[in-house]
Amino acid sequence: MSEPTTRPEGLTGVLDAIEGAVNVARAMPMSSSVLVNRAELLDLVSQARDVLPTQLSQADEVLADADAARAGAQAEADAVLEAARQEAARLVEAEAVVVAAHARAAQVVADAQETADGLRRDADDYCDRRLADFEIDLGKVLAQVQAGRAKLAGRLSDDQTA
Repeated sequence: MSEPTTRPEGLTGVLDAIEGAVNVARAMPMSSSVLVNRAELLDLVSQARDVLPTQLSQADEVLADADAARAGAQAEADAVLEAARQEAARLVEAEAVVVAAHARAAQVVADAQETADGLRRDADDYCDRRLADFEIDLGKVLAQVQAGRAKLAGRLSDDQTA
């Protein structure tokens, strides 16, 4: 096996490179084991470790952005509510428009709440999608680590019985 000429992009790229290295590795005769280039695989594992903090910080940024969007929506809703209260107070002075002012204030409040709820749902949905992608990547890493450990355990038990 030769050293990779380019570094894979992202965690998924590193995992694909590890999988590729195992898939093209020379098989041991009469065994499910393969010979892999230790330096190449250790380099790929190191790259995966280097990428994880980046992707974790990106996930933190996504969560922070969602919180900021939620806070912005709440501030906007509060501003709309305050504007509605001021408008209602002004309209109360004119007795003929009191009923219309109450109806308009209720509509403004409902619209602001609907807008805030929509922004909150959108932010939560975006965060959920990003976290689901991250969960999938971590699941792949976990599956490969478990498979590698299982192969090592099999090899260790074969070595002890030999």
